[in-house]
Amino acid sequence: MNESSVLKKLAKPLILLATLVWGSSFFVMKNTLDHVPVFFLLAIRFTIAALILFVIFFRNWKSVDRWYVRSGAVMGTLLFLAYTVQTFGLERTSSGNNAFLTAVYCVIVPFLYWGISHQRPDRYNLLAAVLCIAGIGLVSLNGSLTMNIGDVLTLGSGLAYALHIVAVARFSQGKDVFLLTTLQFAFTALWAWIFVLLTGGFPTAALPLDAVWRLGYLAVFATAGALLFQNIGQKYTAPATAAVLLALEAPFGVLFAVLFDGERPTVQMLVGFVLIFLSVLCSETKFAFLQRKKVDTAAENE
Repeated sequence: MNESSVLKKLAKPLILLATLVWGSSFFVMKNTLDHVPVFFLLAIRFTIAALILFVIFFRNWKSVDRWYVRSGAVMGTLLFLAYTVQTFGLERTSSGNNAFLTAVYCVIVPFLYWGISHQRPDRYNLLAAVLCIAGIGLVSLNGSLTMNIGDVLTLGSGLAYALHIVAVARFSQGKDVFLLTTLQFAFTALWAWIFVLLTGGFPTAALPLDAVWRLGYLAVFATAGALLFQNIGQKYTAPATAAVLLALEAPFGVLFAVLFDGERPTVQMLVGFVLIFLSVLCSETKFAFLQRKKVDTAAENE
């Protein structure tokens, strides 16, 4: 069995593993921004991640050309934009609103991909997206959803994430995803360092040891590992399906909060998890097992 066949079988589990890591990283991020400015955090995360992948996949660099550099630049720019706008949105709205509104990319992705590939989303893609957003709304939102500047920024980050997902799907087909991801990290880091210099966004005091460990976790696991898993998974997964799977980051974050941070589960939250499960089931199976059951029942009645 060649490498491509193995990665194809692992594609969706890798996407799920990425969302699980991101869900756990909410704990890691909890106090990090108290010590580290946003742009400096992004710069460190993506610089370390780019260096890790560069060392691991050093031999792949013999394939680099202008196409890889341009594609990596586009992906890195979109990723930097999504992370930045989402973070500034989070400063001005609740974490629940932030998680819910970012997840609008579930609905946006099928239509964006339709626009560039002429591959029309089917009714199951749209149903899965609606179920997923409804579920995330029930899991994430504790009160009424009110729109403010933070919510508008968060919606903008959802659009940027949708564009990033579509760009990964477009550029990764038939290409070296490891080289492409390394270049993406490098360009994300480059943008972050530029804004660190423009804003003077360096830490004003020495970082405590726990903040250093948090940065290390975010760089190695939540960036080098999880984002690489996302890109590998997306190479072998339809964009609409990938968008639904990636949206599991928000409920995983809430689940970790329930398990480890003392948050109390509610009936609303449980209903939300059921809807999210149904959205994944719809995206993955298109409820084909229900159609087979109908056929089997009709055959028995004949």
